[in-house]
Amino acid sequence: MTQSLNRSSRRRFLKTGVSAALAPVIVPSSVLSSSRAEVPSERIAVGVIGLGSRGFNLIDDLLRAKDAQIVAICDVDLLHYRDNPWGKGTAYGREAAQIKIEGHYQSPGGVSVESDFREVCSRDDLDAIVVATPDHWHALVTLEALRNGKDVYCEKPLTHTFLEGQQVYREVQKQKAVFQTGSQQRSDKRFRRAVELVRNGRLGPINQIEVGLPAGYDHPMGAATATTPPHHLDYDFWCGPSPVLPYMRARHHRWWRGHTAYGGGVLMDWIGHHNDIAHWALDLDDSGPIRVEAVNWTYPETEIYDTPSQYEIQCEYSGGTHSSISSQNQLGTKFIGEDGWIFVNRQTLEASDPSWCDEGFDSGPKKAYRSLNHMRNFLDCVRSREECIAPAETGHRSVTPGHLGYVSHRLGRALKWDPEAEKVIDDDAANNLLHHQDYREPWA
Repeated sequence: MTQSLNRSSRRRFLKTGVSAALAPVIVPSSVLSSSRAEVPSERIAVGVIGLGSRGFNLIDDLLRAKDAQIVAICDVDLLHYRDNPWGKGTAYGREAAQIKIEGHYQSPGGVSVESDFREVCSRDDLDAIVVATPDHWHALVTLEALRNGKDVYCEKPLTHTFLEGQQVYREVQKQKAVFQTGSQQRSDKRFRRAVELVRNGRLGPINQIEVGLPAGYDHPMGAATATTPPHHLDYDFWCGPSPVLPYMRARHHRWWRGHTAYGGGVLMDWIGHHNDIAHWALDLDDSGPIRVEAVNWTYPETEIYDTPSQYEIQCEYSGGTHSSISSQNQLGTKFIGEDGWIFVNRQTLEASDPSWCDEGFDSGPKKAYRSLNHMRNFLDCVRSREECIAPAETGHRSVTPGHLGYVSHRLGRALKWDPEAEKVIDDDAANNLLHHQDYREPWA
């Protein structure tokens, strides 16, 4: 992006220059070697904030896109290695990401490397920001990017708290930004087929939905001894708006979500996937349940984590459908109707009528939004200014039953929910908990 183009003219150029952008462009390393590299104007200039395992997955998606270019990266950790059994020893952080990206582009020194996300969001040579931080940073980074005129791809869950979710989707609307929530199952043909079968009435009226999520952590997932943070990590900045708990491996990279200071447990990590499909099928992208109750929650026998290891959230919807979001259900989403059932997850699509799963079977005239690749959909919408398959409010609504579940469990009662007003009916205590936000200085 050349700095002579302002934001609105830049967006117009990207929209009208789609055909030119799809042609491969070879960028010499001399063009990329400055600290504020000039990107060929037909490429979407992207900054990536959060360089752990998920951030690296999204970097791979961007490197495969011929019409996008990673210009800036950011993380508070210079370098760390995966220590869990799968992928053990894989390097992440600023240093590893810089080597990976510059090696791909053959451009030593061609990527700007930062430790403060504000330095990336404020750049006037970026079109879009990809957010792959821990959950407690999603809202602050996203809002900073939006207010600096950037389009945003943010990992799920959309935000750490309910109030943050409202703030994000309303800011997206205010800025008229393109936004993609990282609920990438919407870009998978199996899930789209299941959604279309439900919407076209193949199962008849839907009586029950079983949403299966993984169990939470029931024991320390790494070294549980408090130690001094490693020298390559700015731990105070990593904690950000949340409390600074004693540093330990069992509560840091990957495992941070076990404590509500930084995440909502495995429940909130996965509800934005399989419950998102339930809402998509019921056409509830801007709505939600009318009753929510947390039942059968158990917690690990450790003070390291304070999120449930086993859990169930029972929901009722205005059309008469009931759902169970539970760690005891089969991982995936099962729709049970009066005329049949269908089950879908990332490995399989099964149905009471096997023909429904055949490639050539026509699910019916009601077709769902079609996306074959989640990042590709985001980049295409950055150009066209159309809405992505998983916009901000959708991401917020898909995880709202999880936020309500936490409140229901804490208060020990079911909640009557008004999805239009986004308020618990006749329950000030519940609404106060939903809107509680206690940021640490200077982030308050």
